[in-house]
Amino acid sequence: MIIETEHPGAARARSIVRAYLTEVASRWYGRAATPAEVEQALLDEPSDDLQGETGVFVVAVDGGAVVACAGVRFLGDTGELTKVFTLPEHRGRGVGSALLRHVEELCRARGTTTLRLDTRAELAEACALYERLGFEQVAPFTEDPYSDRWYTRAL
Repeated sequence: MIIETEHPGAARARSIVRAYLTEVASRWYGRAATPAEVEQALLDEPSDDLQGETGVFVVAVDGGAVVACAGVRFLGDTGELTKVFTLPEHRGRGVGSALLRHVEELCRARGTTTLRLDTRAELAEACALYERLGFEQVAPFTEDPYSDRWYTRAL
């Protein structure tokens, strides 16, 4: 597996983000999300700022295929994780942990001292990953209607 920084507008970045939002929307609706619902999710959760001075987007590549992604927005000395996702058939192999360790190193190199994120309890695999990596649940720091869990971790 190789972890690479990717432009959020590149084809393979768009593909893995679409897979992520399809799964998240499907879980939210309790059924397969329609193409229109996925398109709306793409509009509601843009990722074009995950580059340059405002953020970074990374992908995990296995056998030439993108199997996972993670992004971070730079907010002063805080990094806000977003779009952390591993394709279901690649879960349980340490891909998510490797991605987050890579993102942490990028953040440390840039002077980021804290990582934070918001998510939902129903994304149990993600919550377990964050807790395993030392993230602690904290009081809400956003008003996102789709979130019901907030985490932070000092770097």
